[in-house]
Amino acid sequence: MVDSAFFAGLAAPVTFTIIRHGQSEANAKRIIQGLQDFSLDDTGRTQAAELGTYLKAKGLDVIVASPLRRAAETASILATSLGLPGPSLREEFRELDTGSFSGMSLEEAQARYPEVYADFAHRSWSAVPDAEAADSLYDRAILAWEVLRAEAFSGKRRIACVSHGGFIQWLVRVTFGTRTWMPILPTGNCGVFDLTVEPAQGGNFLRWDRLNFQVPGSAKPIGPVF
Repeated sequence: MVDSAFFAGLAAPVTFTIIRHGQSEANAKRIIQGLQDFSLDDTGRTQAAELGTYLKAKGLDVIVASPLRRAAETASILATSLGLPGPSLREEFRELDTGSFSGMSLEEAQARYPEVYADFAHRSWSAVPDAEAADSLYDRAILAWEVLRAEAFSGKRRIACVSHGGFIQWLVRVTFGTRTWMPILPTGNCGVFDLTVEPAQGGNFLRWDRLNFQVPGSAKPIGPVF
C-alpha cells in the first residue's frame, strides 16, 4: 500500500502530479485502446499545450510517462512547454490490457459480448476474462509509485507522470489500499491528480489535493474512454 510508511525517510514535502494523456485519435472515435498504440489528435495536442501553459506557474522538476504514443507525446509537449528534458518513458505507467474489448467501442463490445458486458457494467475490467487482472494492476501501481518515490528521494520536489485513464484509477487506489475497480474515478483527457506528501513527526502526511482537475476553458473533452 502507498501510505505514510511507504514514504518513510522523506526529507521535504513533495507533490506528485499525475496526468492523463490528451485526447487520442481513438478517444475521438470512442474506441477502447488498452495497449493499442494511437497518437494524439489535434484536440489532444491543444489540451496538452494548454496544460503546459497552466503548469508553468506551478513548476515541475521531472516528467515520467507511459511509452504508449498518446502518453509519450503529451509528456513531450509538457516538457517542451516547461523547458524540461524529454520525459523518461517507463513501462510501469502503460495502460491496462483491455483484452477482447480492445479496438471496439463500448456499443460494439456490448453487441459482441452481451453476457460479459452485462458483468462489465458493475465489475469493470475484472469482468473481461482476458483483460489485465486487478491484482496485477495493484502490483504494477506499487511499482509505478516506487519509480516516483525514487525521484523524490533523488531530490525532486514536483514530480509528474503521464499515464492513462484505466491505470490512473490504480495509482489512486493503492493509496487507499483498494483492490477492486469500484467506485470508478472520472479521468478526463489531460485531467490532473495531485498528491502532496509532507514529512511529519512520527511519519508522513499524505493528501490528495486535486482529482481530475482540468484547465478552465481548455479544449472541450469527450467522455472518458480507456
